[in-house]
Amino acid sequence: MTETAEHRPIRSFHPRRGRMSARHHDAHAELWPRFGLTVHDGDRAPLDLAQLFGREAPVVLEIGFGMGEGTAAMAAADPGRGYLGVEVHTPGIGNLLAVVGEQGLSNVRVAHGDAMQLLHRIAPASLDAVHVFFPDPWPKARHHKRRLIRPENVALMRERLRPGGLLHCATDWPDYAEAMAETLAADPGLEPAGDDRAGRPETKFERRGTTAGRPITDLRFQRRG
Repeated sequence: MTETAEHRPIRSFHPRRGRMSARHHDAHAELWPRFGLTVHDGDRAPLDLAQLFGREAPVVLEIGFGMGEGTAAMAAADPGRGYLGVEVHTPGIGNLLAVVGEQGLSNVRVAHGDAMQLLHRIAPASLDAVHVFFPDPWPKARHHKRRLIRPENVALMRERLRPGGLLHCATDWPDYAEAMAETLAADPGLEPAGDDRAGRPETKFERRGTTAGRPITDLRFQRRG
C-alpha cells in the first residue's frame, strides 16, 4: 500500500546528511559494520539488544546525540550499561564512531535513522533509560506538532522502559520546557524522578543556550512499577 501524505508520520527532525571529514569517513568505514545499525522506515522486525551488544546488560537509548561527545562520556563512565545512540546527522555519527574507536569503547552502538521507528523494534520494558537531550525546539507555533516530546511519542518511550526506568529530557527553550513538563506529567504511566541533571555531561547545545542567556531545564520521570 502506498503511503499517502495524510498518513505519513510527522517527523520531528530534518534529514541531515552533511559532509563527513576524513576522520569521520575513515571511522565510519572501519567501525560501522561492528557498531552501526541502519533504521529503515517501516521495518518492525524485533531488535535483540543482547545480540546487538554481545552481552546481557541494561541498555540506555539516547535520541539525537548530536556529535556524540556526551554519549561517549556517559558510556565511558558507565561500562555496566550499553548505550544505543540514534541520530540522523551523518557527521555526528562519524564523530561518535571515531571517538568509540579512539577510546576503545565496547558498550556503544550507533543507529542511523528515525528514533521512533527504532523504538517500534525494541521490546516493551527492555530499556533501562531513554535520554532526550536538547531536541530540536521547533520554536515556531505552526511547527510545534513536530516536537519530539508529544503524548504519543512519550507513551511509546515509556512502554519501552522497564518498571522504574528513567526518561530524562533536557532543553534550553523555556516554552518547550513547559510543554515537556505538562506532557510528561500527563502520562499516566510516569512519575517524577527529580529535575537535576544527574550525571548528564554538558553538551555543545547546552553551552550555546547558556551563552544566549537561556535557562537549562532537566526533567526526569520514571516508569511506574
